[in-house]
Amino acid sequence: MADLAPSLPADTARTGGLARLAVAATVALLFAGGGFLLHAEQQGQVIALLAAFIAVFALAEKVPVGRRIVGLCRAHPGTVNLTAALSILAIAAALREEHYTLLMMATVALFATAAAGLTLQMAFAGVPNFAGAAFFAVGAYVAALLGHTGIPHLLVLLIAGLAAAVLGLVLLLPVLRTRGHYAALVTIAFGLLLRAFLEVNDVLGGPQGMKVKSFSLFGLDFSRLTEIGPYDVSFYLPYALASCALFALAFFLVRRLETSFVGVALDAVRSDEVAASVFGLSIARWKATAFLLGNAMIGVAGALYGMMNGFVNPNSANFGDSLIMLSILVLGGLGNLWGAVVAAVVILVIPEKLQAIQEFRLVIFALLVISILRFRPSGLMPRAVRDFSALVTGGAK
Repeated sequence: MADLAPSLPADTARTGGLARLAVAATVALLFAGGGFLLHAEQQGQVIALLAAFIAVFALAEKVPVGRRIVGLCRAHPGTVNLTAALSILAIAAALREEHYTLLMMATVALFATAAAGLTLQMAFAGVPNFAGAAFFAVGAYVAALLGHTGIPHLLVLLIAGLAAAVLGLVLLLPVLRTRGHYAALVTIAFGLLLRAFLEVNDVLGGPQGMKVKSFSLFGLDFSRLTEIGPYDVSFYLPYALASCALFALAFFLVRRLETSFVGVALDAVRSDEVAASVFGLSIARWKATAFLLGNAMIGVAGALYGMMNGFVNPNSANFGDSLIMLSILVLGGLGNLWGAVVAAVVILVIPEKLQAIQEFRLVIFALLVISILRFRPSGLMPRAVRDFSALVTGGAK
């Protein structure tokens, strides 16, 4: 027995290495599948990839091997994070010349960032916000106004987030005075009012909207980037990378807030306002905190989205886009940021790939949301996979 003791550390290290290898392979495979889905052009390929993802998610919670792999992922968050980052870089490098694919990649990341803001508001604090597209448009209009002034564009993004948060204060007062469906109606009315204001305001371009200067970072104009060394690249490549980095920042911030005293306070306010008040928590203060931070995230995402597209108009604040953001939140599962990414791909990418359902996509989304709420309120992803979202912080709430 004494001869076996020295071998234990080596066995443990070997087992840990194999576990990390399995985690890295799993994460890389999932991201590779997502990359193929973004790049696929034939409808048969898209349908086959969708079927494969559905099978993987379904088996993850029903097959012991699937549950074991998810458990290993939770045990090695550092490996997951590193593999995810490298996978995104690899996908971007492989698709570096594909304009449309990189545009969709950036769009998914920015809408997922907006969903992170809505998660903070609705899933954590219980504050309804049916005007997500309105705050998204506010960020884009701020970028249009300030992009040509010489202010560094990183600062423009921050100002856009601040503007969306401050404008949210106007909406917050009536929201705090109402409950349930009435609060939701207040946010809907705000979105409609903002769009009407933008349409009649000639200073902001009226119905035609405004041009937005492309994003520039340390003198590098993203719209003028056509090559990196000997390689030709799409000008959407830096936008895709910047959008993914923005989502990663929002992901990290939301998860850190969730596991901090802020998350505990927000959860208490959402669960039982009376009990939270008894324990000395200010309901208005914590709801305001969640609402302002969430709108700031949405505003920053909207500003970068406007810079990427090069223009913004009142249609950016329409109620339909707000419903798309809410659909991403519901389909992905409240509080599940990885689920929001999957839902964003389903809602934004799949209709573009499957042209046969393009005209019926709103009907299909409505039926899908109703089905999810009726039969699987936790979202598209199974419970075991939903826990994957806690990997950034190494634990769940």
